[in-house]
Amino acid sequence: MEPDLEDTVVPREAPPSGAAPVEAPPAEPQRYGFRVGGSRRTVLLDTAAYVGRAPVAPRIQHGSRPRLIRVPSPLGEVSSTHLEVRQHGTSVVVTDLRSTNGSRVSVPGRSPRALRQGESMVVTPGTLVDIGDGIVIEILPLQRRLGGPHV
Repeated sequence: MEPDLEDTVVPREAPPSGAAPVEAPPAEPQRYGFRVGGSRRTVLLDTAAYVGRAPVAPRIQHGSRPRLIRVPSPLGEVSSTHLEVRQHGTSVVVTDLRSTNGSRVSVPGRSPRALRQGESMVVTPGTLVDIGDGIVIEILPLQRRLGGPHV
């Protein structure tokens, strides 16, 4: 007669004395993201992103290489490397990279504000950043990398 599964006892092995308990690998951190214009494509902020009509990475870099996001600018209102979007800890920081025509930031619940050349600002999900030529960047809530249209 075969035993019922309920009657089967599998002994748990104790870790060898003095051995550290086995830990699960750390969960991948959640990242903020952003979307450019009406695009459905999400750019995750696992590294800094430089947005512009022909963006280039800085010559001197700290950390990983930034993601370069090219946007159209038929009227030339968007600078070649216009804006940096970066996750710093649990915050998102946008920085105008000394653009010619500036960046206008609209944080939910606050009046829109123009960033000065080189100025940075901490923003929240739902923030819209207008960099000219109809290009608006929308800051998205925290997300996990689970597939879908990510960059």
